Amino acid sequence: MESTTYSVRVYKTEARKNAAGKVTSYRVEWATAGKRWRSTFQKSAQADAYRSKLLIAAREGEPFSLLTGEPVSWNRAERPEMSWYDFACKFADFKWKAASAKYRQDIARALTAATPAMFTSGEGKPLDRDLRTAMRRWAFNTKQRNDAPEETANVLAWLAKHTRPVSDITEAATVRAMLDTATSRLNGKPAATSTARRHKTILQNALDYAVELKLIDSNPIRSLKWKPVKVTYEVDRRSVVNPTQARRLLAEVEAQNPSGKRLVAFFGALYYAGLRPEEAVNLGGDNIVIPELEKNAETGQMEEPADDWGELHLTAATPFAGREWTDDGALREKRALKHREEGVIRIVPCPPPLTKLFRAHLAEFGTGPDGRLFAGIRGGELPYITYRRVWIRARENALTDKEVRSPLAKRPYDLRHACVSTWLNAGVPATQVAEWAGHSVDVLLKIYAKCIVGQEEAARRRITGALDDG
Repeated sequence: MESTTYSVRVYKTEARKNAAGKVTSYRVEWATAGKRWRSTFQKSAQADAYRSKLLIAAREGEPFSLLTGEPVSWNRAERPEMSWYDFACKFADFKWKAASAKYRQDIARALTAATPAMFTSGEGKPLDRDLRTAMRRWAFNTKQRNDAPEETANVLAWLAKHTRPVSDITEAATVRAMLDTATSRLNGKPAATSTARRHKTILQNALDYAVELKLIDSNPIRSLKWKPVKVTYEVDRRSVVNPTQARRLLAEVEAQNPSGKRLVAFFGALYYAGLRPEEAVNLGGDNIVIPELEKNAETGQMEEPADDWGELHLTAATPFAGREWTDDGALREKRALKHREEGVIRIVPCPPPLTKLFRAHLAEFGTGPDGRLFAGIRGGELPYITYRRVWIRARENALTDKEVRSPLAKRPYDLRHACVSTWLNAGVPATQVAEWAGHSVDVLLKIYAKCIVGQEEAARRRITGALDDG
C-alpha cells in the first residue's frame, strides 16, 4: 500500500515576481505530515482552483500521498496497474536490444534476486531453485521466454499470478525489503559489494522505467538511505607471479594434451602484453605485427632479428556470454574494446618472448577459417572451459602445494595483473601503462597501488639526500 497521511495544512497563495520584476506567478504551498510541497501557476485563477481542491480533499478526510503530496484519489483513477512479474519482463524486453549480452545477464540476475520480495503467497509455490532458474534463464530473457519447456512454463504461470502490483513498491517497507533481498545471498548474508551495487543500479533503472510508464509517481529507491560496504579494487599482490613463475606456468601449459600447445601463446599474450582473455580470444593474424626472420649471410640460416619487438593492434573483444544471451546464438559476443568507442584501436607492445610464441604458433597452427589464432581442438570458437581446465592443471603442476593453495595466479586474468605490475615496476610512466592496458591513469593507480614495489625505498633515499643537503 502507498504511504499516506491525514495531516494536511494548506497555506495562502503567494504572488511572486521574477528577477526582472516583470512576470508574476502564483505559488500554492501546502504540507503533508510536515513536508512542504509547492506548485506554481501562471494565472491566479488556476492557483486558486488548485488550492480549493486541496482544501476540499483535506476537509473531506481524504488521505494524501506522502510520495506526491496530493490526494491519493487524484492519481488512482489515472494510474494503470501491472503486476511486478509482468513489469519485470517488460523492463527486460525494453533493455534487451541496446544491452550487451553480459548486461542482459546482469539484468536477469538482478530481477531474479529481487522478485521473491514481491511474491503474494506460497499457495502451490514451486521449489525456490526452480523459480530462480525459470526467472534467470527464461522469464527475463527476451529471446528464450516463449520457448520455455512445459515444466518451466508451469513455473512461469505461477509467477504471473503470484506477484504484487508494481504500485506496492511505493511503500517504504516494500522497496527496502526488495533491495535487501536483491543485495543478499541465498543464505541471507550480504552479497559481494560489486554485485550489490550492480543490482541496486539495475533496480533503480527499472523503477525509473516504472515512473515513465506511470505505474508509480516517483522512484522510491532514489530517496532510500542505502549504503553498501566500501570495497577496494586493488589487485592482491599475492596473486601476481614473478617472471620465473610465469615461465614455469607457460611451460606447463604447453605440456598439457591435447590443447596446451595451441594455448601457450594465448596465455603468453595475457602475461607479456597484458591482454584481457576476451581480447586474446579475438586475436587474428591481422592484429599481430611481428618482425620476419632474417637470413644469416654467413650460415644461410633464418634467424630472429636483433630487435624482435612487435605490436598488437587490438580492435575488438569477444567476452563469453552464452548462446541464449547473444543475438546470433554464438557463445561470445563481439564488442568494442573495454572503455573504448566502436572502431578505436589500442596498440600494445609485443616483447621478444611473446613474438617467439606467436611465431611458433603461426608456424604450427596458422589461423582458423575466421582468421583467429586460437580455436578449440575441433575448430570453432575457443571455449572458456577449455583454457580454464588447461590453466588449472598447469598451475597444479608448476607451483608448489603452498602456492596452489594461495591466490597466486588463481585465474588466467591474474597474468594480466602480473604484466601491468611488471610495466609499472620497470618504471614505465603510468600514462603509457594506462594506454597499453586500456585503463584511465586514475583507475590504473587505484587498482595496482599495492603492486608497485621499490618506490618506498627510493622515496626514503631521496628524503635522506634532501636532509643531508640541508
